[in-house]
Amino acid sequence: MRSLIVLTGPTAVGKTALSIELAKMAGGEILSADSMQVYRGMDIGSAKIRPQEMQGVPHHLIDVLDPDQDFNVVVFQKLCRQAMEGIYERGHIPVLTGGTGFYIQALLRDIDFTENEENTDYRKHLEQLAAVKGPQILHEMLAAVDPAAAEAIHAHNIKRVIRALEFYHLTGEKISVHNKREAERKSPYRYCYFVLNDDREKLYRRIEERVDKMLEEGLVEEVRRLTARGCRRDMVSMQGLGYKEILDYLEGETTFTEAVYRIKRDTRHFAKRQLTWFRREKDVIWINKPDFGYDDRKILEVMQRHLQAAGILSSMPFSS
Repeated sequence: MRSLIVLTGPTAVGKTALSIELAKMAGGEILSADSMQVYRGMDIGSAKIRPQEMQGVPHHLIDVLDPDQDFNVVVFQKLCRQAMEGIYERGHIPVLTGGTGFYIQALLRDIDFTENEENTDYRKHLEQLAAVKGPQILHEMLAAVDPAAAEAIHAHNIKRVIRALEFYHLTGEKISVHNKREAERKSPYRYCYFVLNDDREKLYRRIEERVDKMLEEGLVEEVRRLTARGCRRDMVSMQGLGYKEILDYLEGETTFTEAVYRIKRDTRHFAKRQLTWFRREKDVIWINKPDFGYDDRKILEVMQRHLQAAGILSSMPFSS
């Protein structure tokens, strides 16, 4: 059975820096489980790691798509599996890190997401409906047939709302029931699933500081460059937090102050939803930063013991 290490947690909790140290300790290469960092040119708003910050650790699934290309869970699984083959061939361990719990679950449980490309009429109908009446109408339709899915999927995530409606339309089964059944599948990997967390107030403060830093580094200019390249609000890439709000500001639909307020508010809400997701997952190992006095070395020592107990690492002493 092949080994896999997962390091996740809410946005702005500090996953990136810890993932580098974890990969160095475990002899690993990093796979990004982030729905925005795959896009070239979307660097500031996605808090993308810079090459000089990687410390020689190989990173995968970063800067692999253009913003006009769709990215979804099926594409994620395909790209991940391809990258993992190379990692295993090199005798290394994949370290899957990022905050998209849905993607992590899909890879970890090897969930099958059947695509229905041969029947697109209903999908096109839904896309047109959203374009004319807005995404909320689709979310209300989903709530009527699958309340659990509607609760789990944000109204602005049009792609996933449409997929849930399409799945119900084609199969007669709720996608929430399908996903729950698939999530119970046994993982084909020997794994440890770490969730990094922090006190809520400190996490929210880090989120606000991160947004301020993004603005200082040129988030507005980044969105302006993307629109100049032809990026539109209906693209999957432009639905990301920070991008759609700044786009509203640039198009005169809101003030700069209101856009910044919405980014911070919605990012806090997003972090809360992430934590809710991780609490539902089984076999997770919670790493609460305050319990370790915010000392990454102590955190890594505990992670190493879990990895050794799982048979992923040999019982070698930890060294920084």
